[in-house]
This record gives sequence, structure tokens and C-alpha cells, in this order.
Amino acid sequence: MKLYEYMAKDIFRNNGIPVPKGRVFTSAEEVTDFVAQVGSVAIKSQILTGGRGKAGGIKFAKDPEEAAEKARELLAMDIKGLKVDQILVEQKLNIEKEIYVAITYDGARRKPLLIASAAGGVEIEQVSEELLVKRLIDINVGLQPYATREITRQLGLTGQIAKEVADIMLKLYQIFRKYDAELVEINPLVVANSQVLAADGKMTVDDDASFRFGDDVPLVEEKTAVERRAAELGISYVELDGEIGVMANGAGITMATLDLIKEFGSSSRNFMDAGGGTSREATASALEILLSTQPKALLINIFGGITRCDDVAKAFIQVKETMDIRIPVVIRLVGTNEEAGVAILSEHGIESYRKIDEAVAKVVAFVQAKGA
Repeated sequence: MKLYEYMAKDIFRNNGIPVPKGRVFTSAEEVTDFVAQVGSVAIKSQILTGGRGKAGGIKFAKDPEEAAEKARELLAMDIKGLKVDQILVEQKLNIEKEIYVAITYDGARRKPLLIASAAGGVEIEQVSEELLVKRLIDINVGLQPYATREITRQLGLTGQIAKEVADIMLKLYQIFRKYDAELVEINPLVVANSQVLAADGKMTVDDDASFRFGDDVPLVEEKTAVERRAAELGISYVELDGEIGVMANGAGITMATLDLIKEFGSSSRNFMDAGGGTSREATASALEILLSTQPKALLINIFGGITRCDDVAKAFIQVKETMDIRIPVVIRLVGTNEEAGVAILSEHGIESYRKIDEAVAKVVAFVQAKGA
């Protein structure tokens, strides 16, 4: 479960990490008195998705009248299918330096992992590996002061700023453990007026840790309209912003498919785990959901176990006969009733693949040819 930025910052503040002065509002009219007290402000939409800044979800204002106007604009926005119904208004900072700090969990090594970079304020995926400082944390020992001092040295920080950043890292790890977090992130952690502050905050906590927050904290994952529709069908679905629509059956095979698409030079429009034992009708509905997001191509990757390959093939034909599909579709079928599924597709002039790398190469080639 993800926490809104203001929730993460409340936790930061309560655990000794400095944050800018700010308040949450649900109407533009309430903003003016607060802005009259603090001066220039940043107004941030509170939604559970990334890239809000690029989507216009963060605005700045110098006085109460401008703040109310900007607040009205934000509260009328829809960002990536999510309605903005609350905003965080904070005192604007004169930023001198931006740093990235996060603690997550390294599943392969089964240890918490601290990631830091002197190149904060941008998407961490864009930062080159040599600019990242990574340190695994022994859960039995914890994050020690000597380790944070070494990390700040590697970041090129000195003096009082280095001390404050090191202290914030220690407190961030305490929060990570205290709330059973999967991720705690500050991006950016800023130096403003010689003070270190968490200018942004992100937290993701384990679903089973919701009791730590009480009944008054709405730990509810925001979903787009498409995600809500998929959830009603019992399908695990996450909307992304890539090119290729993906349907697979199982979280592992779906993630592997997304990784392969990236490896072959394209990107995924979604994560869809259609699960095992999905009925023909539900499979058809899942395909309709994928097509509604208007991907450039569609990849269906089925390893038949409980899910039968012939049911998937029949479902696809059903959708194909009722919808005007004008994008390339590549299908990989392996497993239960594979021969029957392949035969059904072949009868309708549709080729299928046994090897996933061949299927991914084909669908990526379609997309790249279309974009040429």
C-alpha cells in the first residue's frame, strides 16, 4: 500500500526528519489564510502515481489570490486517470542542493538496501549507476552511524550538512523498520537556507502492516478506471505508459515478459496477471481491457497449467470477432491443451509461438516498424 506524500511527511516529522511547513486542503478557498502566513508556496496534487510534476500536478504561487487560483486548477485536474481531490500546500524553498535517499528491500540478497545519490530531484532510473551509492544493511546489526558517515563522504558532503544528512539516513531506517515499509524515499532531500529538509516523501508499506496506522489513515491504493475494472474481474492489473499491451498468467511470468520487452528495446503498456483457471468469459474481458488502453501491439503469453491454452485461444477469437482489432497481436501458447489452442488460432490464420523470446522479438519488431 502506498501513502500519500503528506502522510509520509507526517511520519517523517514525527520521527525527527525536518519537512517544509505545510497543510493539506480539499478546497481552494481554504488555502488563502495559510498562504498569507507563509508567503510563496508550492502547491502539490496528492495522488498515488509518479510523474505528477511533468503532468502539471505541481504549481507555485506568490500570494493568496494566485494560490487560490492555482489550487482550483489542480483540484479540477485528472492525472493519469486519477482525480485530484486534495492538495498539499507548502512553504516554497530556496533550494541550494538536491540529494536522493531511499531504503528499500533487496529481495535477491534478502536485506534492506540504502540507495543515495548527489543527483536528487530527478527520476532515479535516469541516474547513471556510477552516481549511485548503495549499501546493504545487515538486519541483525542495523544501519550504524559509521556507515552513514561513509555514505555522506561518498556523496561529497561535508561539515554540518553531512552530519544532518547522515542523521536523516539513520532516522529513515528506523521508519523503514518501525512501519514494516517496503520503500521509504526522499527525493529530493534538499539543502535550503543551510538546513536539510525532506522536500518530498514516498512510502510503501506491507499490506499486513496497516494496523500500525490506525483506522483514521486511508491506506487505499488509488486506481485508474481501467485498473478498477480489472480489479472487479479479479485480475491483477497495473497501468503503465509503454507501447505493448501484455497479458500473461502468473506474476512471475508477467514480470519476466515485461523485462524481455525492455531487453528487446520496447516498453510495456501494462502489467496484467490474468491468473490461473480464468474462465473464457473473463479472459475475453481481460483482452477487451487491454485493447481499451490503445497499445501499439498486444502480446499474450500463456503457460498453460490450470489455464487451458484452448480456452485462451477461443477467448481471443471471440474478442477478434466482436472488436475491430487494428493492432498486431502476438501469441505464445505452451502447456495444457497447447495443440488444440494452436490449431484454433491456425484455423483463423493466427500464428503462435512456443518460445517467449521469439514472441517478444516479433511483437517488438511490429512496434518498431510501425514507428519507423
